Amino acid sequence: MPTRVIFDTDIGTDVDDCVALALILGSPELQLEGVTCVYGDVVLRARMALKLLKLRGRLDVPVMGGMRRTIMNLRPVYWGGHEGKGLLDADDETVMPLPEFAVDYIIRIVMENPGEIHLICVGPLTNAAMAFLREPKLAQNLAGLTIMGGVQRGANGMYMPYAEHNIICDAEAAHIVMSSGAPITLIPLDVTTRVHIRQDGAAKIRAGGTPYHEAVATQVEIYPPFAARGWTHMHDPLAVAAVIQPDILSYELLHVDVETGGRLSAGATLMRTPSDQHPENARVALGVNVERFETMLIDRLSR
Repeated sequence: MPTRVIFDTDIGTDVDDCVALALILGSPELQLEGVTCVYGDVVLRARMALKLLKLRGRLDVPVMGGMRRTIMNLRPVYWGGHEGKGLLDADDETVMPLPEFAVDYIIRIVMENPGEIHLICVGPLTNAAMAFLREPKLAQNLAGLTIMGGVQRGANGMYMPYAEHNIICDAEAAHIVMSSGAPITLIPLDVTTRVHIRQDGAAKIRAGGTPYHEAVATQVEIYPPFAARGWTHMHDPLAVAAVIQPDILSYELLHVDVETGGRLSAGATLMRTPSDQHPENARVALGVNVERFETMLIDRLSR
């Protein structure tokens, strides 16, 4: 039986959300129940998801817009880049997500299917946090919650930022989610920066020969860091891969706190060995089989 997933995303300029959605669509192990968009212009994000789904022939997948602002509206929404460039055209301007609020959708689908839905969050955690606040029983009814976010900054990661983008965008939401009691798997920046897509990978995707494959390859190639250096990190696809093939990564059970204040440390994910006072609240990925992941990714995206 395939794993039933909801994909919560801030799909936009960084191509990793697009590639993560494509990986879901190319993986028979996953059954995509719906796509929920978060942070900023969620309608534009939904249009991007809808266009990719249309090109793939998946008009059955519902797409909803969710939280535009942060959970406490204390932090400005970061917005920059070229969201929709090379994917959306004039015909897509009237395309709209379904009217159901993404947070309500997450709650409804999970509570109607207890223990069967896996939530994959690859953007700021505002939709997930609001869902946990609205439905106290949500955490115990999730089959799993996989998050791309955070940074562990071990001995070999001192070059990493204090806080990773998805967490710092809405640190308060991340704190709510990490404190929810949900069965969390965290895929931090320490491992996602080890995996890449390169020019030969984009070429193999394009060789799939359909408008869908052309769209995915183009989104990879026009992403500014990729265009500048010929490769980019595959943060969000690695989170999806953790649901498809969990053993592609190695993990440690840890207690994770999220710093919500501090002049330098806001949004930092502080990880420690669990104890009676600080029980485990996440399975944290600390290692990855790079070759296996990168081979699987291009194979799945080329189908």
